[in-house]
Amino acid sequence: MHRSRRRVLAALPAPIALAALPARAQSPAFPSKPLTIVVPATPGGILDLSSRLIAGELSKRVGQPVTVDNKAGGGQVIGMQAMLRAEPDGHTMVMGSIGPNAANYAIFQKLPYAPGDFAPVAHVVSMPNVLLVHPSVPANTVAELVALAKAKPGSLSIASSGTATSSHLAGEMLKMRAGIGLVHVPYKGAAPALTDLLGGQVQVMDDNLVTALPHVNGGRLRALAVTTAQRAAELPAVPTVAESGYPGFEVTVWVGLLTSSKVPGPLVERLHAEVAQVLAMPDVKRRLAEMGGASLPMTTAQFGAFIAAETDKWGAVVRAAGIKAE
Repeated sequence: MHRSRRRVLAALPAPIALAALPARAQSPAFPSKPLTIVVPATPGGILDLSSRLIAGELSKRVGQPVTVDNKAGGGQVIGMQAMLRAEPDGHTMVMGSIGPNAANYAIFQKLPYAPGDFAPVAHVVSMPNVLLVHPSVPANTVAELVALAKAKPGSLSIASSGTATSSHLAGEMLKMRAGIGLVHVPYKGAAPALTDLLGGQVQVMDDNLVTALPHVNGGRLRALAVTTAQRAAELPAVPTVAESGYPGFEVTVWVGLLTSSKVPGPLVERLHAEVAQVLAMPDVKRRLAEMGGASLPMTTAQFGAFIAAETDKWGAVVRAAGIKAE
C-alpha cells in the first residue's frame, strides 16, 4: 500500500478505517450455519409437506443442512413467534400462510406480532381446498349438505386445521353464504383433523387437495366441491362451490416463506434467489403439481403485495362473518 494511504487510514477513527476495507473482508459467507424452516403446524399438512420438499433441495444448493421445525398451536401464532425470536441473520424462516399472515390480524384482538415484523421471501404453492364429508353423511352435493344442516341445526360438526387457517375460513364463508350452523372444531393441523373426520367424530371439513385426495380416491371420504374458481384437474367431476349455487365463492390455499424484517435486505434476496431456483426445478414443480398446486413466480416485493391483498380480503370476510378466536 502507498505510504500516504497508510498514513490516512491510520489517522482515521477505527470504524471509518474498517469501512475503507473491501466489503468481502467484513462479510462472512452466507449461510454460515444450518438453516431452519419453522412450520407452525403439525406434521402431515401442506405447510409441513411443502417445507420438507423445499428443505431437501435447498440444503443441496447452499451446502448447509436445512431443518424443518414443527411448532404447532395458538392459531399458528406459536410458530410465528418462534421464528421472530431467532437471531435475525437470515438462517431462520417460517412457512407462512393465509391464517397467521392474513386473517389473524382481524380475528385476534391482540397478536404478539404485526405485518411489518415479516419480510417476504418466496411464494411456494397455491392449491384448492376440498369440501369433504364422512360417508355416513347423507349428502352428495353442497345443496344437500346445506339442506341437511338447515333441517338439523347444530347436528353437524366441521373440523378445521386450526383457527384462521384456509380450512377454517372456507368453512366460515360457506356458513355465512348458505346461512347454516355448523359447529366448528379447530385442530392443531390437518392430520389430526382428518383422523377424526375419517373416524366420524366430526362430519365435515374443508381440507387442502394434497392431503384430501388419497382419502377421496380411496372412498374413505366424499368430496362435494372444491373452493377455487376453477375445478381441480385431479377431481374433474367435482364441481366448485361457486358452481354449486354460491357465485363468487373462492378460497385458495397458499403458503410461502417469510423471515424477520430485521434480516438485512441482501440476505433476504439471497434466500429468495436460492428458493426460486429450487421451485424452478422440474422435479419440484412435478411434486407440487402432484399436490394439486403450483408455485407462482413472484419477486419479494410482489409476494409482499400479494400478502397485503390477502390481508385486506380476509379481514373483510372475518368481520362480515363475525369470526372470533376460539
